[in-house]
Amino acid sequence: MQIERKEEREGVIERVRQREMKMEFERERIIETGKQRVMKIGRGKLREMEEEEEEDELESPSSGMSSPEAKLGMQVEDLWDIQEPQLTPTEKLNACFESIPVSSFPPAPSSQVVEIKSDTSVAEAVRLLSQHKILSVPIVDVDAPEDASWMDRYIGIVEFAGIVVWILHQSEKKVGPGGLGSPTGGSEENIGPAVAAAVSGMTSPRYRSSNPFSDTTTSGDFFEALTSSDFYKHTKVRDISGTFRWAPFLALQKSNSFLTMLLLLSKYRMKSVPVVDLGEGGINNIITQSAVVHMLAECTGLQWFESLGMKKLSELGLPLMKSSHVVKVYEDEPVLKAFRLMGEQGVGGVPVVDSGGRKAVGNISLRDIQFLLIAPEIYKDFSLITAKNFLTAVRSYLKDQIKTSSPLLGRMVTCRRDNTLKEVIMKLDSMKIHRIYVADEEGNIEGVITLRDIISKLVHEPRGYFGDFFDGVLPSPVNSRV
Repeated sequence: MQIERKEEREGVIERVRQREMKMEFERERIIETGKQRVMKIGRGKLREMEEEEEEDELESPSSGMSSPEAKLGMQVEDLWDIQEPQLTPTEKLNACFESIPVSSFPPAPSSQVVEIKSDTSVAEAVRLLSQHKILSVPIVDVDAPEDASWMDRYIGIVEFAGIVVWILHQSEKKVGPGGLGSPTGGSEENIGPAVAAAVSGMTSPRYRSSNPFSDTTTSGDFFEALTSSDFYKHTKVRDISGTFRWAPFLALQKSNSFLTMLLLLSKYRMKSVPVVDLGEGGINNIITQSAVVHMLAECTGLQWFESLGMKKLSELGLPLMKSSHVVKVYEDEPVLKAFRLMGEQGVGGVPVVDSGGRKAVGNISLRDIQFLLIAPEIYKDFSLITAKNFLTAVRSYLKDQIKTSSPLLGRMVTCRRDNTLKEVIMKLDSMKIHRIYVADEEGNIEGVITLRDIISKLVHEPRGYFGDFFDGVLPSPVNSRV
């Protein structure tokens, strides 16, 4: 079995190397084309252009750009200037981003470069994710040898999305021998009477279809009982590996192109992309959707950014998701339904709407599951944890305990169809949020725009671009639920 696994991984590495050679050849071709165009201009004309650029730098606000993201934007600007004029903005950006390796992307802040060991408890993983304000973290196999490659060193990535799936899965499992997937068994003594009552007798399809959430699972003391149980404290992150999307995960090499990374974050729905060296044991960088949008916000004033940034949302066909397709939860429904909908529909957040169903009173995202686990005591006064009660309790908790800015503290963040893409990017970046709802004059939801939607408007996937690239991804576990 180990021999087959080794041969499979060697094949994976070889396919990735072949893909790299192909992409490197294409990158060199694009750069060479640009050089040839410059040579055709002639020495005199070239000197004239250089003098004009020097004058522009003295007057342009971009000359004061000093952040790593802004400098990267200037690299794109230099490549943009040598593209064929008949190309569309997205075609130009495709060529520009294909010429820039992901190693050029600024490193993630040190506070967000976190790893956890496979024998870490789920409770500790939740605490670390919350403390570092990140959505996911790679898991290091404690049994891996010191000289292991990254494919052998990591067993996957634990993320809030997987934790949500795991918690919902446990809330439906029937208590019995080995129940709840608990290392110590699923008896009432181990998991506590409240948790045992919550999950007992809830596996009937008829029961679940008519009442997917019992009064016990949504009562104010349910999560306090869960987080104080031995079951929750002793379950390790390696025990929930079935909730990982990739095994261990899909990663890019430092020489992969910026375009590849953008396509993975948009069309292929990845929230973050680790960057590694083949044969090495560690992760060099982790690029997230938020980091890309922050880079875009730092590139205001540059021609390539403004060419798309000044367009109205309606001109760009945004929002992609219309009102009738927006996944939502009513304010009087159990908060667990919001998290279930996110898992079932593959979305990172849902609006909480009033009884009329169109006006939003708040938003709940996947990362907000942390507030059910790190502060379960704040719901004890509620007989039922509805979406509205959840928002009320969390807002009060954040004001009293954390005393820092949070999207949950403010009003619902919305925009209008006549807002520009630039305005939306600046709002998303400044408020550190992952989605913004499009509303009409009366506040009714007309659609939603995510970070993924924005990235998808910058580039497109050329025909046959990835080829057999995804053959290099190890298959998902049989029991994968994400």
